[in-house]
Amino acid sequence: MFKYGSNLSKDPAILTDQKDSQVDEGDENPERGNWSNKTEYMLSMIGFAVGLGNIWRFPYLTYKHGGGAFLIPYFLMLVLCGIPLFFLENAIGQFCSQGPVNSWRAVPILQGVGLSVVLISTFMSIYYNVIIAYSLYYMFASFQSPLPWASCLSLPDSNCSTMPKVYCNVSGVVVTNWTQENRTCPSSDTITVPMQSPSEQYWDRVALQRSSGLDETGPVVWHLALCLLLSSLIVAAALIRGIKSSGKVVYFTATFPYVLILILLIRGVTLEGARDGIEFYIGSRSNLTKLTEAQVWKDAATQTFFSLSIGMGGIVTLASYSNFKNNMFLDSIVVTLLNHATSVFAGFAIFSILGHMAHIYGKPVAAVVKEGFGLAFIAYPDALAKLPISPLWSILFFLMFVIVGLDSQFTILEVITTCLTDAFPAIFKSKRISLTIGTCVTVFLLGLPCLTRAGIYWVTLIDQFACGWVLIISALTEIIGFCYIYGGNNLIKDIEMMIGKKSFCFWLWWRACWFFVSPCILVVILVWSFIAYVPPSYGNVQFPDWGLALGWCMAAFILLWVPAVAGYKLLRAHGNPYKRLKSLCAPSEEWHPYLDIHRGKRYS
Repeated sequence: MFKYGSNLSKDPAILTDQKDSQVDEGDENPERGNWSNKTEYMLSMIGFAVGLGNIWRFPYLTYKHGGGAFLIPYFLMLVLCGIPLFFLENAIGQFCSQGPVNSWRAVPILQGVGLSVVLISTFMSIYYNVIIAYSLYYMFASFQSPLPWASCLSLPDSNCSTMPKVYCNVSGVVVTNWTQENRTCPSSDTITVPMQSPSEQYWDRVALQRSSGLDETGPVVWHLALCLLLSSLIVAAALIRGIKSSGKVVYFTATFPYVLILILLIRGVTLEGARDGIEFYIGSRSNLTKLTEAQVWKDAATQTFFSLSIGMGGIVTLASYSNFKNNMFLDSIVVTLLNHATSVFAGFAIFSILGHMAHIYGKPVAAVVKEGFGLAFIAYPDALAKLPISPLWSILFFLMFVIVGLDSQFTILEVITTCLTDAFPAIFKSKRISLTIGTCVTVFLLGLPCLTRAGIYWVTLIDQFACGWVLIISALTEIIGFCYIYGGNNLIKDIEMMIGKKSFCFWLWWRACWFFVSPCILVVILVWSFIAYVPPSYGNVQFPDWGLALGWCMAAFILLWVPAVAGYKLLRAHGNPYKRLKSLCAPSEEWHPYLDIHRGKRYS
């Protein structure tokens, strides 16, 4: 069993005590385990890459930036930035069979980047867990007819209405009943007061019980806390044996969302007004002149980067359980193309129903389109409430959100548990079940502040400061570390040990992307993000200075580990400063394929 060269003791008693629950007989790697088959690996990759942003952000960006014209920069950025970075992370994880921390043995001075990635995953797991809790609550609330957000609720201080209030300024006097007096009001004298829609009222006053600001925390909203507990239990059950159990779950969670999107699309295109919605999304109203605007290209690159979950450690983690000779290059092409195709596909389902909603209200489609939370929990529920058998469609929609969120959450938590197991195998290898449960409990407890009445503001802060531009810095340091410091030639030789020799022309393209094109795109996105920085807010609610300072501290805490670990290693190294730096920029002795049989002459 140990002919591949284990670094653990060969004593049978010790090996029995350290048996990992995710290792099966027949695994190529008898110490860490492997995917049971290629299908489970691919479905896990697809489930991780295809996230909520594909559903609630991409359709809005497409509509905003010229409809079908936006697909040109979107897919171009996939080729120039998305696929190269996805391929890079896939290759790193598969080569060393280690998580995001130990994979930096190739460039020890930057091992702090791995710790930053673990912290990013921690914050991201809180964020996703809360969104899954929201979706679970809405799914359960949909089991009633009519839907509870179909009409305004009689709540104190409510300004809810299905139509805006219109006043007429008659000789300086605001008149409310001018239409009943058969008067006409010039457009210049018309005053329109926007009202809160029933779905918005339900989101703010019932689901979130939202307070006036970050200063007013309030109690935990217990119906959301129970949904958070349910989400944590589902994730813990799916990850109880690591990839061996999650690999079985993804047969359902990675495929069923496509069935649900197809059902919603078929229902959507049969509705009156659906054509208008699709025309706005990606039809004949596409505006090619938008391609001359720099913002369009920046948003296309940003959406590509975030939708593929690059820089989060998930790709490296999932790839680390692949067989050494797996063709990760082909896998990267398939997963990234399917990710972008899913975004386009989901947009048809979203806009067909929004088009029907606009038709019902007699408004242009532009007036009902939202993104993010506004699309998922206000605009789309409002549209679903207008359909016949509305509870059914609402249940299917929020079930899709739950499943898509869970798919991403599985991998995000696997990043944390894998890094801990790789770092402390003697402690955690035989206690993976306890580690998984402990991690899920911790994420549940950390998520409770996000379910107070001020919770949505905390979620917004996490989204802006812990899940945004810090990921771009993570990806940039990855390129600098592996392509510039470790060296492109070394990287290519490592990859060829897995997928075989490739031609000079083949590597010429990837060199161009890794050394120039992709890092330039990331630098532009990062610089643009800082130049165009606007303090985050939720709707019209501005965050207090202490809240923004806490957000910056959150980002600093994540990134601080990069210079801290580098400084610590420099102090512990031997020789003069130059020799210390040089030794830490060279791969450590532990950087090699995990199993002896795969090391060849280069690493023997």
